[in-house]
Amino acid sequence: MGRTSTARDRLRDSACELLHTRGYAAVGVAEICVRADVRKGSFYHFFESKQALTIEVIDTHWQAQRTGWRELLTGPEPALERLQRLIAWLVETQRQGWQETGRVDGCLLGNLAIELSNQEAAVQQRLTAAFAEQAELVHAALADGVRDGSIAPGYADRATARAVVAQIEGAVLLAKLAGGVGSLDDLWPHVRRLVTAGPPTDESTGN
Repeated sequence: MGRTSTARDRLRDSACELLHTRGYAAVGVAEICVRADVRKGSFYHFFESKQALTIEVIDTHWQAQRTGWRELLTGPEPALERLQRLIAWLVETQRQGWQETGRVDGCLLGNLAIELSNQEAAVQQRLTAAFAEQAELVHAALADGVRDGSIAPGYADRATARAVVAQIEGAVLLAKLAGGVGSLDDLWPHVRRLVTAGPPTDESTGN
């Protein structure tokens, strides 16, 4: 009974690993079931399709990630320090993966977003919502930074927050392409430049 009760979790965890390392198109239901040690017929008791499982993987993965983002972006320290702490954590996550496996798997959400950018509308919506929430968490930290003096008022808008998220995702993607994490050492200096550079022009601001 205990084994049966964990079948859904095993399917989700196995799918998360396979989707992260192999991608959506390269992984089928049968392979997920083998990895999870669940009969294929039982798969459809829990999920109506691979798409439905992928949506649950995204939701579960981001729920766990969200906790880290919130904890790192809040606290008594100046907001700029909190943002640096988030970047350090994200870089270290990629570095640990590279040390353990010899490859850079990148960001699960980013990988799926690139692969499914023009298909699987329901998956796209979940990914869009996750990235939007990341940007809102960064935006809240930037607003804190205006109050504590570590962020200039012109850099506490949502456009800047979205640019920070884009900078993170782009840097991780290029590290994955290069097969190494050395380039991620430059991520924080570039993010810092986004939020502390000279006064922005009217064209560079927005909500």
